[in-house]
Amino acid sequence: MLIEVKVPVLSESVADATLAQWHKKVGDFVKRDENLVDLETDKVMLEVVAPHDGVLTEIKHESGVVVGSGEVLAIVYSSVEQPAEAPEPEIDAEAVKKENAVAPASVEEQPAVAMNFSPAVRKLIVEHKLDSAAINGTGRDGRVTKADVLKYIEQASQPVAAPTAPSTTEVGAGGRPEQRVPMTRLRARIAERLLEAQQTTAMLTTFNEVNMQPVMDLRAKYQERFKTKHEIKLGFMSFFIKACCEALKEFPAVNASVDGNDIIYHGYFDVGVAVSTERGLVVPIIRDADQMSLAEMEQAVAEYAGKAREGKLSMEDLSGGTFSLTNGGTFGSLMSTPILNPPQSAILGMHKIEQRAVVENGEIVARPMMYVAMSYDHRIVDGKEAVSFLVKVKDVLEDPTRLLLQV
Repeated sequence: MLIEVKVPVLSESVADATLAQWHKKVGDFVKRDENLVDLETDKVMLEVVAPHDGVLTEIKHESGVVVGSGEVLAIVYSSVEQPAEAPEPEIDAEAVKKENAVAPASVEEQPAVAMNFSPAVRKLIVEHKLDSAAINGTGRDGRVTKADVLKYIEQASQPVAAPTAPSTTEVGAGGRPEQRVPMTRLRARIAERLLEAQQTTAMLTTFNEVNMQPVMDLRAKYQERFKTKHEIKLGFMSFFIKACCEALKEFPAVNASVDGNDIIYHGYFDVGVAVSTERGLVVPIIRDADQMSLAEMEQAVAEYAGKAREGKLSMEDLSGGTFSLTNGGTFGSLMSTPILNPPQSAILGMHKIEQRAVVENGEIVARPMMYVAMSYDHRIVDGKEAVSFLVKVKDVLEDPTRLLLQV
């Protein structure tokens, strides 16, 4: 039976998608739910999987083509059984030693190969100078088979997908070399959103600084017990999310958004956390963050960060959000003015923690300080509210027991 492989239904905000890379070719046997092709949208990378076991008989569009929701991408013939693979020969230690003795290779020419590989596998790895640690094994107990090596060689020889491949080197001004590289859909969407925020909002930024010593002391005291119980480290992000949720409850305009001539006050707290990936910045949403514990927040942030870097975020993961946080401090930023994520009315920027001289009780002391910046839409958030919000966040972080007492 011939089965059509179609583009999945895209969200209302995504009109089409670009075929990024095929992972199978015509004639390949595919298993149900095995990834056939990656689709790049304005927001995420989507995997289109095989609907049934069978042979891929036809590919309708090559990489780089723009396709729409429900469009047919390929045809799978399902009335075919998977061909049996020839069993790997047993390891013969004496034969391996003889093989190595007959045709030795220099250290420069021959990569290190694990001794538990079969002779056929070892031969392929040596001939093609492959990194054996980079090959995923599908054999028994994760063993690397000959088929695994051949598949790795085939994938390594495939050209980079058209949308992200740079053009050939051109000669620029003054005869100097330069490259012209097309924007990815995600990068183009980021550019569009940032321009939209600049042009359609009355954006303003207010600053403050936070003494991180109390939070750092709390983390140091309970880190091991926290990690043992929850199997995740206690970071800084969960404290900031928790502090922001407390402040949002007190200043609802910061959690609101503009819709035409209306202001929508959200009765929930869906916090976006910016994650940097090789493809660009994405902002997955932590739903009902105010109802989560610190451990649940850390787990959510870690999970989303992993999915983002693997390109496995869904449309749902990125939809909505009433407030956002971004942490430039992970890259060494000391101060910045974050840009709004429309239609949200505010975003908090975290920065590098640095030992600075501060005055406490009339004495100059060194403390781990962080500058924080909140950009907000002045159309619905007044300066007093914005400053008071940031002071609330500062007060909660400098006295974390307030999170427990909710004061």
